[in-house]
Amino acid sequence: MKVSELREKSTQELKDLLLELRKEQFNLRMQQSIGQLAEIHQFGMIRKDIARIKTLLNQNTSSAA
Repeated sequence: MKVSELREKSTQELKDLLLELRKEQFNLRMQQSIGQLAEIHQFGMIRKDIARIKTLLNQNTSSAA
C-alpha cells in the first residue's frame, strides 16, 4: 500500500486497517507454523504496511499536539 493512499484516510480508518493487518500477520504466522504458507514474501509486505501506518498515526498525533 502506498503512503499517498494512506494519507487520504482518517485516523479511525488507519486504526481499523492496522488491526486488520495485525490479524493477517497472525494468520500468516499460524500458517507458517503448520507448514501451509506458500507465499513467504507476504510477511515483509505486511510488516512494511504496518510500519507505514504506525508512522502516519504518530505523525498525526504529534502534529495535533
